[in-house]
Amino acid sequence: MSRSEPLHRREFLRAALTLASGVFVAGRSMAGPPGAPIEDDVRLGFIGVGDRGGRQLLEWDFLPLQGVRIVAVADPFQSRREERAARVTEHYGDGEPCRPYRDFRDMLASEQLHGVVVATHDGWHVPAAAAAIRAGVDVYVEKPLGVTIEQDLRLRNLAHQHGAVFQYGTQQRSMAHCRHGCELVRNGRVGRIERIEVIAPQGYGGGSTEPLPVPSDLDYDLWLGPTPYSPYTSDRCVNRGSFFVYDNSIGFLGGWGAHPLDILDWAYGDEDRVPVEYRGEGFIPVTGLYDTVTTWEVHCRYADGTPMEFRSGATDLTRFIGSEGSIDISRGGLAADPPELLESTIEPSEVRLPFSHHHAQNFVDGIRTRIAPVSDIDSAVRSDTISLLSDIAIRTGRAIRWNPQAEMIVADEAARRMMSRTPRPGWEW
Repeated sequence: MSRSEPLHRREFLRAALTLASGVFVAGRSMAGPPGAPIEDDVRLGFIGVGDRGGRQLLEWDFLPLQGVRIVAVADPFQSRREERAARVTEHYGDGEPCRPYRDFRDMLASEQLHGVVVATHDGWHVPAAAAAIRAGVDVYVEKPLGVTIEQDLRLRNLAHQHGAVFQYGTQQRSMAHCRHGCELVRNGRVGRIERIEVIAPQGYGGGSTEPLPVPSDLDYDLWLGPTPYSPYTSDRCVNRGSFFVYDNSIGFLGGWGAHPLDILDWAYGDEDRVPVEYRGEGFIPVTGLYDTVTTWEVHCRYADGTPMEFRSGATDLTRFIGSEGSIDISRGGLAADPPELLESTIEPSEVRLPFSHHHAQNFVDGIRTRIAPVSDIDSAVRSDTISLLSDIAIRTGRAIRWNPQAEMIVADEAARRMMSRTPRPGWEW
């Protein structure tokens, strides 16, 4: 599918809409000029239909939506794609089949799609999303975004160039209490921010390294894709293998860290506003298959001197400590000191954040209206950059300094090289 002439000016794509009432809607922008209105269903494809992509996103979030038609699914596991396609076909019950594809590139070439949902292992997120955007298709991308900073920057530039609608899978932006907590911070209810704490659940070690024959229903070469070749084992292609093998992930630093770091960005981030210094320690398993950072403590500093600590723990939390009090924002709820901070009303003239009551519906609405969804590409890159720089700081054991204007690591060539990875030969994207 093609769209009308895309917008190329990054500044316009980042600009928020200023409403006639004078309310500033932070982070709301036009993703691209509308083409012909979509009069029928929004046609979606799914790339990766394992537990997260298939059971949760496809069956729970997107399949029940009105005005949406899931027309195709792609997965290198034959059993997964055929099972999910049959489930979708049965749900609609009108005789039009949902088509299963082994290779998502064949799906993009064959189907007339408006959008795709990318829920592969982390190493495929950016290459698959990039292929979809180049095909003129809007994208919902599961977190984390990329496995390198270079991937993130390239995808952001590509999305802007093509005017693509992008929704990041940080669904806490579609939770009312998270939006309210972030609005309280943005509107100064805790006073001047003095310190920030971000906590994400820790990762896991273990996993079998014993090579095994590849299952007959898996295209293992395709599953690996751009990531380095390594023998198939019983734990590599299951959930923990997708999350905790460094070849295709940075672990829960990004996989779970994406959520509380995204809340950090929603409440405190702006263009070029990410920490500029990172010092950290973490544990990296030396036995077993899983070799991403499992526990960590990273001390960061913003350009204005504000400290931020990012560490592993039992749950998710983003805490803002200010001169007038503190606010804790998590998936489970809000807390404040003093508690009455939470009762404060955000006035019409104050900063208001974009509203979404349903993350999947918000993506579909964005496809129709060309208004950027609540979890846009710019914020996704900022929060993912914090995860990736934290991983680099831990692995090098050195202080990492970041220039947010140049988007480059400063004065450390070895660390700068870790901003990218070389794709496996034949899988360059």
